[in-house]
Amino acid sequence: MNHLHELSVGQIVAGLAAGNFSPSDIVDACIERYQLLEDQCLAWEVFDADALRRQALAFEKRLATGEPVRPFESVPFGVKDIFNTVDFPTQMGSPLWRGFTPGNDARTVFNARELGALIPGKTTTAEFAVHALGKTLNPHSPAHTPGTSSSGSAVAVASRMVPVSLGTQTAGSITRPASFCGVYGMKPSFGLLPRTGMLKTTDSLDTIGFFAAHQADLRRLLNYLRVRGNNYPIVQEKIDRYESKRPNEPWRVAFIKTHTWLGATDYCRSALEDWVANLARQEDIELEELEQPKPLQEAHDIHAVIYDKALAYYFKGEFKRNELISPIMYEIIEHGNNISQENYLAALSRQAEMATSMDTLLSNFDLFVSLGTASAAPLRDEPEIADPSLMWTLTYLPTVAIPVFRSPDGLPFSLQIGARRYNDLRLLDFLDLLGERGLIPAVARSPIKMA
Repeated sequence: MNHLHELSVGQIVAGLAAGNFSPSDIVDACIERYQLLEDQCLAWEVFDADALRRQALAFEKRLATGEPVRPFESVPFGVKDIFNTVDFPTQMGSPLWRGFTPGNDARTVFNARELGALIPGKTTTAEFAVHALGKTLNPHSPAHTPGTSSSGSAVAVASRMVPVSLGTQTAGSITRPASFCGVYGMKPSFGLLPRTGMLKTTDSLDTIGFFAAHQADLRRLLNYLRVRGNNYPIVQEKIDRYESKRPNEPWRVAFIKTHTWLGATDYCRSALEDWVANLARQEDIELEELEQPKPLQEAHDIHAVIYDKALAYYFKGEFKRNELISPIMYEIIEHGNNISQENYLAALSRQAEMATSMDTLLSNFDLFVSLGTASAAPLRDEPEIADPSLMWTLTYLPTVAIPVFRSPDGLPFSLQIGARRYNDLRLLDFLDLLGERGLIPAVARSPIKMA
């Protein structure tokens, strides 16, 4: 049973259905990894092994009655500590909210539990899911950043304490931790996963996504956690009724360098160009390098206006307790307080224009390729280099960070592939194709010291 921590969600569910192991076996593997590695990772804000074992025993009794194995049966899920949970505090990385118990589950957490997920605890987040680097350590190199906001969720997966975890992205908070920690990170189309019962920072940007060690788990997570049905007519049209590409129909792929390209490290640019050249040699791939729409050159500035003004609005009370918030949070709120309503509304209008520009640009393409991050993980006291991830969040697009590359120092960094809004299933179909051809890994590599 010493291999159970390496299994995908699909493999866990299939193994349970076949009687190869029990929910308690899965839970024991999760707890063993936590006990072995948490001191090296600090991925969790709270982890309750006893409660996890009780959940597993309850699931065993349910399965013993002949109940069917559910899509996430006995799968340990990491949950970023900005989602409400009925059985754990939701502290959002802030001493101001230490010990807060909301008494309910966020909609996405509730849905995961209904489908059989086990919640061991809450993964560490940056303060209010913003920029202040928390305690979590990069499992590949503790001297380097794991990313900020969703770092605990990424590290919990990279270290194989859990096979999957929930995160959020308002700028690059899924893509960057996934890239720096060497795991898969998917940011679905904006609004595709329900946000009820989680911390709100920015209405037009906050997006729920997830991390996984196995590429195949992305589809299962998206299909079972997303919204669906008559109450979501656009999703119903674009995703519920999605049709796969016809056999022998070529894939149209755009390569978009963006205005962040020249700021990226040489090794990142070279790695991506080599990968794209290999992709272009595939017979059924039609690849074209595109210029980004000109409005997107303002993306980082427009994002800052929307982000800072929204944080200033939602965190008025916390701002009054400035001795208990980080200097960077204080600075952002102070800046947001000086942004006029007129400028904020103008920025929202510019965001809508950018989203339209990207949708038009991609109208003749199935996918696009860009940098994931502009470097491997920088040292903890160094700034992260601007990359395209924020741009795809701003324009509502689905993206996946894929653990393909290594820096000269051996640290992971990601390829990023995206698609038009609501073309999430087309994106996943393409990843399946790339996996079949060995162009992306089926499983993210574990950190050497933790394998």
